[in-house]
Amino acid sequence: MAEESDLEKTEEPTGRRIEQAREKGQIPQSRELGTFMVLIVAAATLWMMSGWFMGRTLALTRDAFMPDVSHMHEPAMMVTRLVDLSADALFVFAPLFALLVLAALLPPFFLNAWVFAPNALVPDLNRLNPLSGLGRMFSWNSLMELGKAILKALLVGGVAVLLISSQREEIFGLLAEPLEAGIAHAGQMLLFAFLILVLSLLIVVAADVPFQLWHYYHKLKMTKEEVKQEMKEMMGDPFVKGRIRSLQMQAARRRMMQAVPQADVIVTNPTHYAVALSYKSGMAAPKVVAKGTGAIALKIRELAAEHGVPILEAPPLARALNKHAELDKEIPATLYNAVAEVLAYIYQLANWRQVGGAYPVPPRDLPVPAELVPEAA
Repeated sequence: MAEESDLEKTEEPTGRRIEQAREKGQIPQSRELGTFMVLIVAAATLWMMSGWFMGRTLALTRDAFMPDVSHMHEPAMMVTRLVDLSADALFVFAPLFALLVLAALLPPFFLNAWVFAPNALVPDLNRLNPLSGLGRMFSWNSLMELGKAILKALLVGGVAVLLISSQREEIFGLLAEPLEAGIAHAGQMLLFAFLILVLSLLIVVAADVPFQLWHYYHKLKMTKEEVKQEMKEMMGDPFVKGRIRSLQMQAARRRMMQAVPQADVIVTNPTHYAVALSYKSGMAAPKVVAKGTGAIALKIRELAAEHGVPILEAPPLARALNKHAELDKEIPATLYNAVAEVLAYIYQLANWRQVGGAYPVPPRDLPVPAELVPEAA
């Protein structure tokens, strides 16, 4: 039973699984949303700009059917006139075309499906397999699409019947209107009917979008074994491990450098080692807030000098602290006496800066146990 449960796809897809699917061009899609966006934008644009479109179209038609007589005897001029008329027509309908292109690009945005996947452009020969094609034709997905098409046809047909029946008298009344007024009135009625029919598709969209999202993530579900294997691959990848360690070290180094300006003293080797110590009221013992060698030690000294933190050259103590003291931990008990002398000097130095007097003498020959001092670098 345990083996069977491990093979069942009961786990939600991981972020990596979703990202791999997106790289292959597998994204949630809703044809109904795309169709609705294009149609509603077209209906709204025609409704708001119908007067402008009609006026410009009539002017273009008038110009097209009333050419200059001199142009009829020169074919070259007729071609030029055709190009001009085509350019004018394109200019008239350019706003509509631009808005339709924008409407066609918006559906992926609503589904969080913006992705550029070159792998999806690679030809897939399996799609040319007749048996696979028959399988897709009689799949549950095809049956679902067929059901949606039937429901959509019934919905649109029903709305159309209601519109026609509700405007029956107005439609027959067009016969009694003057030609120009009748054409304008009929155009308004057609645009209104078109807008209502498109809005009725909103019901289909409201049902289709959640279903498509559910179906997409349902297909990407994973078995428990797949989740375990993915975790092993992620954690076992040397590149990933190295990257994680690198990021952790960078974060720790940033935190360490941010603590240097608040340190009480920097103990140096003087060039190869640097250890920042801090002691506040209530601490059981001084704490190491930053330490390092080489370039890191140089950076610690630069920050200390920039923020006025005292720097004391004490090579044995600096090497012992760097070797045996842990970052953000209290110093070893065996170094209490040596560090106490350093802090006493720092307090004397701070007092001298405030009230003056004799300059304090830096401590020498600090009591650092020899066994704690590593070889000098």
